[in-house]
Parts: sequence; structure tokens; C-alpha cells
Amino acid sequence: MNSSPALSQSVAVRCDYFDTGRCRSCALLDQPYEAQLADKQREVAALLPTPAAGWSEPVASPPAEFRNKAKMVVGGTAAAPTLGILDETFTGVDLRECRLHTRGLHDALPVLADFIGRADLAPYDVGQRRGELKHLLVTESPAGELMVRFVCRSQEPVARLRKHLPWLLERLPVAVATVNLQPAHKAVLEGEREIVLTRAATLAMPLGSSRDAVTLHLRPQSFFQTNTAMATALYGEAVAWVADLAPASVWDLYCGVGGFALHLAGDGSTPGPTVTGVEISNEAVRSAEHSATAAGLSDVVFKAGDATTYAVNAAAADLPDLVVVNPPRRGIGDQLAGWLETSGVPYVLYSSCNARTLAADLAAMPSFAPVRGRLLDMFPNTRHYEVLVLLSRR
Repeated sequence: MNSSPALSQSVAVRCDYFDTGRCRSCALLDQPYEAQLADKQREVAALLPTPAAGWSEPVASPPAEFRNKAKMVVGGTAAAPTLGILDETFTGVDLRECRLHTRGLHDALPVLADFIGRADLAPYDVGQRRGELKHLLVTESPAGELMVRFVCRSQEPVARLRKHLPWLLERLPVAVATVNLQPAHKAVLEGEREIVLTRAATLAMPLGSSRDAVTLHLRPQSFFQTNTAMATALYGEAVAWVADLAPASVWDLYCGVGGFALHLAGDGSTPGPTVTGVEISNEAVRSAEHSATAAGLSDVVFKAGDATTYAVNAAAADLPDLVVVNPPRRGIGDQLAGWLETSGVPYVLYSSCNARTLAADLAAMPSFAPVRGRLLDMFPNTRHYEVLVLLSRR
């Protein structure tokens, strides 16, 4: 695997795994990054109506070493584990030299492989249905701290993990270490139960400059964007656009760990809008509440529940000036789009990872017109991206 320094955006990232066919997850890896970005912008422009202010210049990502999370299937043996994927015969393919991972993740994976052997964690054999360790999930914060999660079939390895954890903590900046229990024999990344092995249970993710950084506190099962630089740019763009609107109240639907909500709430030193975040994941809501408390924000409330149900059941007197939606790839759907169309809410900020479902949702809200729009390349070397659009009622 090549380990050259950061590459020019005018050339393609070279990857031995891709070139030899061992991993083809990055479908566009053989294309220069500038060409990838231009093609994505053309697709967005073809699918979506042009904002009144035109499309802003797309936000480019580093084409390599941008991914803050490693999701590794564990194969091989405890003495010689593979960290990567499984091939069609369920044999482990080691991808620990993946060019997408941040430098901190790249350097951590060999140490974690050694730790698997030291703790005698037998990788789960899919074909034989035996073994314990299924996945290794590692997240790096902007400060270089790590959250390490061992996804196991049972609690059997927990005592050994506790015994050998001091060895790992001496060698890596691990802030949070957990065991996730996933006993089912099926292609599910993680289970419901999490056993925390460290004193800390959350990983601090400060975004932005030290002067005005917003810190999100991630719990093990809460989602965060895998590209820290693009997440920071996304929230920064939202803050800039919303500042011109000066809303008194904001709803952040599908709020996750509260990225948009906490950025739009301000810094707590000056009056900002009242913000309500709604998210179906209890773990994500707990993360968001932790972040709001740590930041001293009293006008931010998070609720666990379905975003559409929350909106549809709201009283007319409680409607906000701005609704933020950041749905999964399927979009917000007909019911929520229909509610927004007739609600009287003046502004919607829509963050989408699927321009096709975004286009369908916009078609269901003809009373809204896009006034600003920008593509952010959250997922370089793939056909995926994030699009942020600000909608105003006509």
C-alpha cells in the first residue's frame, strides 16, 4: 500500500487494494478528484431547481485521510487478525492501510491488531458460526482521541478485555473503550447493549476554531458524520445562512447528536433562538443533551421520538420560524413534506445525502423555493455527497 503525502486534487488517489480488486468500495477512486467533484455538481444541478442566489461553489474534501471512523470486520485468528472486510468465502481481507482513514486511525489499527492477540479475542468465523470478535469500530476526534468499540458475540471476552486494557491505554489515546454485544448470526453491525470499559463514556468532538468551537459529545451508538472537515463546513454554512434570517425559534428534525441544533443555538453568551431537536435514537438524544449541558445552553431541548409524528402533532401556536431537516437517504417522505407545505413555517433548511429523494420532497412542497444551495463532498471517491439548501416560502 502506498503511503505518499497528501495528493493534488488533479490526480487520482492510488490504492493497492483498489488496483488489485481486493476492495472496490471507492467506486470513483480511479478518477481525478476534480473530475469527481465536477460530475457531482452537474448531477445536483440537473436534479434540483436552481436556487435564487445560484449554486455556491462546491466544498471540496481532502481526497484521502479524511475518514474519522474505521468500521472493520475482524477475520483471521486472534494471533493474526485481519481488519477490513470478508470476501465471498468469508475469508478476512485486511484493509488496515486504507488511504481514507485519518492518520490517527491508520496508526492505531496495528496496535489494536496486537491487542486482539494479547487479549486472545477469537475473530468470529461466519462459516463455522464460532468465535467472538465480529467488528472493530474506531472513531478519532479532531483532538486525536479515540473511541474503540469491540463488537462481540457474547460477554465471554469482557474480563480479558478489562485485564489487558491498561496495555492499550499506554499505547493509544483511547478516551472511550466499550464492548458491544451482537449475538445474532446476521449482517448487523452492532447490537443494542453496550458495556463501557473506561471511565469516560463519551468522545468529545470539537468542531471549528478554538475560539468558537462547538463540541459534540458522542456516545458509542450515536451517529456522527465520518468526514470531520465537511461536517464542520456544513454546520458553518448553516450558521451563516440562518444568521440572516434571525429566527426566534428553530426545530431540528432528525437532529442526531444535535449538530445543527447546537450550532444554531449560539454560544450561550448572547440571546439566540430557542431550539428543539427531535431524534428517534435515544443514544443520540443523550449525546445531544450532554453537549448542550456542557456548553451551558439553556434554550435547547432534545426529544426522543419520530420527527414526522412530532411535527404533525404540534400545536399551531408552537410552530417555529425555521425547520431544519437532515433525514436519512430516503428523505423526509410525503407526510412530513405535506405537513411542511401547509404548515405556514416560513423557512426550511434541508440537508440531504440523496439529491433524488430531495428532489421528490421539494416537488411535494411547491410553496417553497430554494434561495441558497451548496454541495459539500462528504464522501470523496464515491458517488455520494451532501447537499444543503435553504428554502423560503414563496
